[in-house]
Order: sequence, then C-alpha cells, then structure tokens
Amino acid sequence: MGERKGFEFVVLKFIFPLQKSHIIYILNKLDKKRKDVVKLMNKLKFEDIKLSEEIQKAVSDMGFEEMSPIQSQAIPKLLEGIDIIGQAQTGTGKTAAFGIPIIEKCNGKDRSLQAMVLCPTRELSIQVAEEIRRLAKYKRDIFVLPIYGGQPIDRQIKALKKGVQIVVGTPGRIIDHIRRKTLKLGSIRMLVLDEADEMFDMGFRDDIELIVNHMPEERQTIFFSATMPKEIVDFAKRYQTNPKTIKVVHKELTVPRVEQYYFELKEHMKTEILSRLIDIYNPKLSIVFCNTKKKVDELTIELQGRGYFVDGLHGDLKQSQRDRVMSKFRTGNIDILVATDVAARGLDVDDVDIVFNYDIPQDEEYYVHRIGRTARAGREGIALSFVVGRDRHRIKDIERYTKTKIVRKDLPTLKDMEERQSDILIEKIKDEIDKGQLDRYEKMLNQILEEDYTSFDIAAALLKFYLVNNKLDGHRELDAVDYGTKGISTRARIYINTGKRKGVSPRHILGALLNETGIPRKTVGDIDMYDKFTFVEVPEEYAHQVIKGLNNKRIKGIKVKVELANTRS
Repeated sequence: MGERKGFEFVVLKFIFPLQKSHIIYILNKLDKKRKDVVKLMNKLKFEDIKLSEEIQKAVSDMGFEEMSPIQSQAIPKLLEGIDIIGQAQTGTGKTAAFGIPIIEKCNGKDRSLQAMVLCPTRELSIQVAEEIRRLAKYKRDIFVLPIYGGQPIDRQIKALKKGVQIVVGTPGRIIDHIRRKTLKLGSIRMLVLDEADEMFDMGFRDDIELIVNHMPEERQTIFFSATMPKEIVDFAKRYQTNPKTIKVVHKELTVPRVEQYYFELKEHMKTEILSRLIDIYNPKLSIVFCNTKKKVDELTIELQGRGYFVDGLHGDLKQSQRDRVMSKFRTGNIDILVATDVAARGLDVDDVDIVFNYDIPQDEEYYVHRIGRTARAGREGIALSFVVGRDRHRIKDIERYTKTKIVRKDLPTLKDMEERQSDILIEKIKDEIDKGQLDRYEKMLNQILEEDYTSFDIAAALLKFYLVNNKLDGHRELDAVDYGTKGISTRARIYINTGKRKGVSPRHILGALLNETGIPRKTVGDIDMYDKFTFVEVPEEYAHQVIKGLNNKRIKGIKVKVELANTRS
C-alpha cells in the first residue's frame, strides 16, 4: 500500500474499528480529493486538454498562456456535454470558457443554427460575438452573428438566410426574429445565458422563458452570472439537467503596502501615457504587466523604439532566454521589464519601484500578485493601472476583493511633463553648482560671452538641448489629454445638414470648423459623411462654440443648420 498509506492505515485502524476494505475505500477517496486539489492548484494550459488544432492556433494567436480559473473548470465539463451554472465576474475569461466548447461542438458542414448566447446589452453581444469569431478564425466553416436592437433588421435577416451556426443576441431582438419566423431554433444544441443576473434585473425573465420554450428539450444549457440569487437558481433548475455548479473562489491574500492608482484612457493612448509616467516617476526598476504574450512582444518593441532600456518576459521564451532577461533586469542593464503573469511567477527582485498594469488582469488574485512585486523588503511601492471602457467594473471588483481603495488620477499632460523635467533639471543644476569643479566649463562660457551673447541666452539654449535629449520632444500629443481637458475628454457629436450629394467633402467641413469656430485642429475627431448630412466629433467643452460659430454659415456655398446630435441614435 506504500509507506505513507501504510501509516495512515494503522492510524485509521487504531482510531476506528473498521474492516480493512472500508479503510482502503476511505483512503482511495482521500487520494482522489488530493489529486483533484492538486489539479486545480496547477492551472491548466490550453494544450493540456483535447482541443482541435484550429482552436489551439487561435488561442496561441490571441497570446493566452494558461486558462483562467473559470476556464480550467468549465471547458472540460462543457466539452463533455454537462450543464453548468457558473458564478464568475465579467473579465474572468468566461467568454472563452463557453465560446471554445460551442465552436468545438458546432458542425461546420451544417449551416443551421446550433448554438445561442443570450446577453443583456447590445455592447456585450458585440463583444462576445467578436471574441467567439477570434476563437473560430481558423474554423472557416463556422459563422457567428450578433443580433441586437438598433441595427437594421433587414441586414440581420439577410445574414440569417445565408446560414449561421452561432447567434449572440439580446432577448428583445431575438424574439422579434422568432415572431417573423426568420430565426428557427429547432436545431439548437447549446444555449448560454451570459450575465444572467443582469438580464433578470432588467426584466428579461419572461422573454428568456419564451425563447427557451422554442428550443428542443435535448440541449446543453449553461448559465453564467456574477451573483446567484434564488430566482436564478430556481429558474436554472427548471431548464437544466443535473447541472454542475462552478464558482471561482478566491484565496484570502494579504495586500501589500502599495499606493494604488488608476488612469481612465483609450486603448490607443496606453503606450504614450506609459512612457510619460515612466519619465515623470523615473523609476529605478519597473515591471509592466500585459495579459498576453503577443502584447508583451508588441509593447517591448514599441518601448525599445522610444529609446527605453526594456525587455520582455513570457512563457514562450526558453529558460536560458528568461534567465538572461532576468539577469539584465537585476543588474540594471534594463530598467523596464514587460511581462505576463505566468512569466513573472516567482520573480524575486527587491528594488522594483513601480508596477504598471498595462492590461487589467482577468483575475483579482493576479492583481494582488502583480502589485506585490513592488513594496518588497519593507519598502513602499506604487501600482498604476490603465482602465479602458468596461475595465472600470473590474477595478470595483478588485477594490471589493482587496478591501483597498484604488484612486483615480488625471492623465499626465505634456505641460505636466515639462514642469516635472524642469524641476528635475533645476535640482541637478543646484547640485552641480554646490559641488563646484566647473572651471573647464567656465572657460567655454567666457568664450561665448565675448561674442556678445548674454549668460541668459546661453543658459536658455543649454536648457533646450537638455530637455530635447531628455525625451520630452519624443512624446506624442494626445488630443483628449493635451488640449485643456483632464483625463478622457467627453466627446460631443455635432449634426450638420449637408453631405456628399452637395459635393461637400470632409476637408470642406474641417476648413469651416477651423475658420468659423477657432477651435484647435487637433481637437476635431471623426467626420462621418452621409449623402444628406454629416456628423463631427469634438470635445464636449467646444460643442457650444462649434454650434454657435457654424450655424447659418455657408459651407461650399450652402447655408447650414448645426445642432447637437448626442440624442440621435
């Protein structure tokens, strides 16, 4: 029975007067539990389960290194055909948790509808459909269609007639198609209710029942919800068969002494804002965390191109390469490390001043592990996180989990950078004057002074040289940040009642805006032209100025009416 099991056998026999067969049964049960726990502790990689080559390739392209907790628990069960009630927040990777099994179980040769995902909002429907499409990109015969209100129904009907295997949509528009008989649910084999609690809160329960009652009883039904109120549990019991409950349980973790801040921004701003923060804080060592290997590679190249001493670390690197990168980081040959969570496990460096969350992690535990890379050996540290769109909800989840406050900060402007660089330079100049030993430089100055240049002129020119060489001129302007607004500038949409049919082009609109309103060119956003009208995006604070300046003016000889278009669909 083995030495350990032999010892356990003796102990159990001593405590309980059981037969040998009963004791062996108990020990086998204990062994199975141990193995299950070990399996969950060692997170699965996608290659650890049997997935098609096409899915493996798509997952690799997306840069994922291992499954999130919800994925490692849900995907194997869903592939077996088991019904699931999954409790997981947005951002934990649950779309792939149900998306991968849906794709794997769809028959590409059959163009009938085989799977449906119900979502509470059009935004989530679009997001889920896009992710499933990315996962199915090498399955050329699998078609995914988002269906939601606000989009022309004729376009959706046309797509449905061609045949799609997977539909992602909102209950209202799905019912509209059912009533029009443009959506036939008789061949559906998988149904997913995503963010079920939100759909119930929005009053979609009756709509969901109507939709489910049009489907075959022989199907796999999956519920995902952030919370599990009794109403959802009771509803699930009516429509599921022997469901397994999966809940992502967090460990109790100690949050280190770290100043935590976040910045709201757009995705395209991230690299510029990151480089500004690096130059402002000037950390001795910093780690930038990304969610995927692909992003680590892209960001490393971008930062190297901007002149930073940086290298990347992720799971695809050989051990010798990883050791080489870490050696450079520890010795200060590079001062910025861009890494994924997997690659940074066991990272033991004491002098990390700042951790940047370039991407918000999928799991709250990852966040705690990341920020723990700073504030080591009793020191304090700083964690700065970049928040895009729906990431705001993830910040709230992290705050609840860590029981700490993550403070919102304004994005650094070029003006902030100038002031910071000036402060640094003034301190350096004072230090050098106090040190003395400037004889050699005084001779150079006297030589220039003899040519009728003032000491003030010389000092100003030298400051310019320093600031240019100190990367300030290497930064790019960001319209929403550098033009009088803090953080993300709220955009207003302006409606102009002229368009392409009148021979008007975007440059005519732009010219009129600049000439008649006086707003900065860089603040003008997208100009969307149609046959009879045009929409222009400008920062909200300029909206009144644009309307007043352009209304009743002429663009290419045509008198125009201008108004705020924010309320238009």
